[in-house]
Amino acid sequence: MTIPLPFRKRAQRDQVRQDWIEERLREARIVVADVVSHSDHLIRLACNVLVRHGETPTEREDARILLVVLDARSPGRAGRHRPDDEESPEVQR
Repeated sequence: MTIPLPFRKRAQRDQVRQDWIEERLREARIVVADVVSHSDHLIRLACNVLVRHGETPTEREDARILLVVLDARSPGRAGRHRPDDEESPEVQR
């Protein structure tokens, strides 16, 4: 009895997926190591990858802390700042 085709390639598919995740982790670590040279958006993406897939709890926690610092640096991202509130004129009595 032979194993059905989709089940035979599972190990290969899992290895390809793991290689892909490791490559994204490597790229995320490069971005975080050189924060000054990258945009906040790219740093947020890298931190989210590290928070989710980081190898150690320390690495994941450091990425979470960096996300908090980025949010504190740009308060408009957290929804605290609404541009339509500024544009509406004050009601005069």
